[in-house]
Amino acid sequence: MKANSGSRMAGGGNTAGKAFEQVPAERPLAMPVQDFRRAPVGVQSRPVNIDVLARRLLVVLLALLPASIAAHEMRRSIGLDGISLWEGLYLALFIPLFAWIAFGFASSLVGFLILTVGKGQGIRPYRARPATPLRGRTAVLLPVCNEDFQEVLGRLSIMERSLAQVMGGERFEFFILSDSNAENGETERAAYLNNRSSFSRPVHYRRRALNVGRKPGNIAEWVQRFGGGYDYMIVLDADSVMSGQTMARLAADMERHPHVGLIQTVPSIVGASTFFARWQQFASRLFGPISAAGMIWWTGSEGMFWGHNAILRTRAFAQSCGLPELPGRAPFGGHIMSHDMIEAALLRRHGWDVHIVMADDSFEEFPPSLPDLATRDRRWCQGNIQHVPLIPGIAGLHSVSRFQLLVGASAYCTSPLWLALMLVVLGGAVAGLWPPSAILPSGALLALTAVLLFGPKLLAMVWALADPARRIGFGGGVRMTRGVVADILLSILMAPVSMLTQTINLFGILMGRKSSWNGQTRDRDGMAMLPAIWLFKWHILLGGLLTVLAVKSGTSIGWIMPVVVGLVLAPFFAAFTARKDWGERMAATGLFEVAEPWWRTQNFQKTRYRQLQLDNARPALKGLSKAANDG
Repeated sequence: MKANSGSRMAGGGNTAGKAFEQVPAERPLAMPVQDFRRAPVGVQSRPVNIDVLARRLLVVLLALLPASIAAHEMRRSIGLDGISLWEGLYLALFIPLFAWIAFGFASSLVGFLILTVGKGQGIRPYRARPATPLRGRTAVLLPVCNEDFQEVLGRLSIMERSLAQVMGGERFEFFILSDSNAENGETERAAYLNNRSSFSRPVHYRRRALNVGRKPGNIAEWVQRFGGGYDYMIVLDADSVMSGQTMARLAADMERHPHVGLIQTVPSIVGASTFFARWQQFASRLFGPISAAGMIWWTGSEGMFWGHNAILRTRAFAQSCGLPELPGRAPFGGHIMSHDMIEAALLRRHGWDVHIVMADDSFEEFPPSLPDLATRDRRWCQGNIQHVPLIPGIAGLHSVSRFQLLVGASAYCTSPLWLALMLVVLGGAVAGLWPPSAILPSGALLALTAVLLFGPKLLAMVWALADPARRIGFGGGVRMTRGVVADILLSILMAPVSMLTQTINLFGILMGRKSSWNGQTRDRDGMAMLPAIWLFKWHILLGGLLTVLAVKSGTSIGWIMPVVVGLVLAPFFAAFTARKDWGERMAATGLFEVAEPWWRTQNFQKTRYRQLQLDNARPALKGLSKAANDG
């Protein structure tokens, strides 16, 4: 540790659970609370970028084309003798949902073309830079809240040792910013004091006594106390890992482009052990790049922030992103929960560019089971729904920022719309409002729907197969193909489960049942069957209801069967995929194989903590060696 770091314990004495910190001297930086009702003054408007505008129009047109075809096809099949109120409701649900999946396909198609035909040109905002020394100082922030602290220290050790291998690594310092409870805070304090001597660069630690504002409040408190001493800050999550080379490149890009306020990397999933997490890790690594490339291509300098694995210009963040507490009760009032998208919009509101870049050395972990994913998703749901009144309510937002906030909120509205669409189809057939065959999509429309849903997966597989190194990373063409087939089947089972879970979450939040925001479950091995059945009881009941409606209406049971099977088997699916032994079996057979992360492939660290434990043991080993020599 540096000599300027001081150890302080709030409240005096050594009482367990008191705020504790070992930090450098304070360098305060003002972070004014933003007035959402008034646009910031003095922000220079920029001329319209015709190239980026054309890209956005192209993506919209690519999405509207299949949506228009679907709307015409359905209008022709059910509207020959006029459209009744019930049929109008059906079309009002069907057309927006079809446009939603068409937009996702259009963005992925553009990303596929950019990565294959265009060789990746146009998706990175910066050209290669010369190897110049870094001038600015960068703080690497790790906010934690009731996490496994040894895991956090292990990941931090990997990153700070990686920084030691790059030019300019001495310009980086780490801050662990804890919002943990009193018991975990005492564990963290002891572990930090025990391990801090093993780090090769400054690693500071601070635990707040009052956890005001959750993670954004945690970051804001750091900015106001220490932000004046650092030009940039890399914000990570407790499960993040980023290489020193990527950190240095991000800092260099910020220095070369003073108009940029934020650069968000696209993190890959790593560290999966359960069957569920291994499946999601494979899907993210294979399907994510073409989707990300498409998004980068059309967002331009109006990118997004996901709250972690990103670098921010500290003064720009302080100037733009002081978040007010919203009036009223949850879900729309209180502290802003999904702060990241709002902060990106506020940076752009003040004239700062926000970019997204693809980086091979930026990682995060994934929830180990379906229930853990649902818990995290509920928090995101409340946060995104909280954005709805802010879309028109924040003066001076860029139109693309408003669109991104709308897309984020509407993502949680599609699930109840899909459920409503199925109930309208079956309910209308039971009531005799239409014959079952008239309302169901034609064969051509079903084929178009399948292309839009599964086309991005197939395009991603073609992209991966075309590159030998990438193909080998997924275990070769045969194993990759097996993984894609398995992913499609599992996705079909999981889709109706997610649909009902998100619908329940949305209505619960709108009724005022707010989400808790505690430490996430990052490790699990299995799930008991009885709790799983109780957890998914509504899914089983809905599966039975849809079956009864389908039989009563005389509708072919084939089209509803994938939905019913997914709902009824939800507890078994959740319990089975939460097991580590099945994850290990899949790894042994090569299913869902992905390339190892950089710290393993380069023999950087064979396990997360072996090097850290060795460093801690060295003083004792030296003492034993000296005693042996003296003897």
